[in-house]
Amino acid sequence: MTTLDYKIDFAVIVSVTKANPNGDPLNGNRPRQNYDGFGEISDVAIKRKIRNRLQDMGESIFVQSNDRKSDSYNSLRERADANAELDKILKAKSSSNEEFARIACQEWLDVRSFGQVFAFKADKGAGVSVGVRGPVSIHTATSVNPIDITSMQITKSVNSEPGKDRGSDTMGMKHRVDFGVYVFYGSINTQLAEKTGFSNEDAEKIKQVLATLFENDASAARPDGSMEVHKVYWWEHNSKLGQYSSAKVHRSLTVSSKVEEPKAITDYEVLLTEMEGLKTEVIDGL
Repeated sequence: MTTLDYKIDFAVIVSVTKANPNGDPLNGNRPRQNYDGFGEISDVAIKRKIRNRLQDMGESIFVQSNDRKSDSYNSLRERADANAELDKILKAKSSSNEEFARIACQEWLDVRSFGQVFAFKADKGAGVSVGVRGPVSIHTATSVNPIDITSMQITKSVNSEPGKDRGSDTMGMKHRVDFGVYVFYGSINTQLAEKTGFSNEDAEKIKQVLATLFENDASAARPDGSMEVHKVYWWEHNSKLGQYSSAKVHRSLTVSSKVEEPKAITDYEVLLTEMEGLKTEVIDGL
């Protein structure tokens, strides 16, 4: 595989319909909002969905969710130990952090994409503390307009324990965004790609995943079809450093509402300013 030799920027437009795109556990799991009332989806949540989609494609992923893991390991340490080369380094009296990072990047796509902190205690060896910086960086997604959050009380209709009369005891609250359009941006850095071995082929996989980000992601908070990717904008520069800064490229895309209270994606206007010499690919979400 050829190491990525040109800078990439990207942007993704997402709509949310009667769903909770990213609940805040410190605020009763209400959809995340900033102080100005705009909705947010954390970069961590977006990376989790990217990892899940890569896993669906059969890629080797290091940070797997417990409810979606494709192996029998219950911790990151167990997954690392299962690699013979990494296990040998972990058990050595003097470990090589550079070699550990190289093997981990070669083994797992999410490590060579996003980076990873490996901090494992010594087990008859020297232990390891390695930080890998990944080339793929992603911003927090922010809604185009302030969001309206609808809350409803939910109750149970069955007993949790035997021997008690059935009753509709209050369980809590459920929150959702009735409708909102979010945009997030990202970049892929060639200097960090050289260090992790991130390739042109890996970049194509990330592009493919972004267009299908919410496939196989349904939950009670996000029913099937409630989260949709509408467009992916993919800018490929003609050099490692790029012709333009990522900030300038990202500003070339503007999304604004055409009506005071938008209720559908058609109520929004998307404007893309072409930048001289910069290749732009527009991909429809699936």
